[in-house]
Amino acid sequence: MSEQEPITILLVDDHAIVRRGLRALFALQPDCQVVGEANSGEEAIRLAAKLVPDIILMDLVMPDFDGIEATKRAKEVSPRSQVIVLTSFHDDVHIFPALHAGALSYVLKDVDPDELVETVHRAVRGESILHPQVATRVLQELRQSRQPSTNPFAQLSEREQDVLRLIADGRSNAEIATRLVISEKTVKNHVSNILSKLHLLDRTQAAVFAWQQGFMRQEE
Repeated sequence: MSEQEPITILLVDDHAIVRRGLRALFALQPDCQVVGEANSGEEAIRLAAKLVPDIILMDLVMPDFDGIEATKRAKEVSPRSQVIVLTSFHDDVHIFPALHAGALSYVLKDVDPDELVETVHRAVRGESILHPQVATRVLQELRQSRQPSTNPFAQLSEREQDVLRLIADGRSNAEIATRLVISEKTVKNHVSNILSKLHLLDRTQAAVFAWQQGFMRQEE
């Protein structure tokens, strides 16, 4: 990108007031240009493919499908776009799936405007910025992963392990509920906890991970 070309930005947030504030912020930056706005994950993918922006500022909680899935699909249709997650959530169930999906940076909505602008500038150079709370969790996870004897499934409760085995066996939530004599809502809660603890994006990844890591063979 030459010095004359502005940094093109796609805003993705289901709240118009947030998009309006972000547009006003970047309108003050001589080297930035907001080229599109999306109020849903589906619209974000369509615009990412059409506009191929340098930066996608991505909210995580939106209609149709969430920002994690939107990030994954956006990187598929526009690999050159750098995704910056801009959200209010900083728990494991959002952080790690978003980073796994391809987000470069993860900042919270209370970020200072100047810091957000700097995050965009650095993202164009391929440099990642993580909110301090997010960075702390990432570092903690890296340290734990370096421990040679770490069992990734040890943090799952016995019931969560039961649910994971049935997921890996190809069972639906309804089938799992019947097998374990619990409600489908309870199954969904267990699935959510499993994905959060294992830092996975969806149940398909959970099934593949269980087989790859030998979790299913433990019962043989």
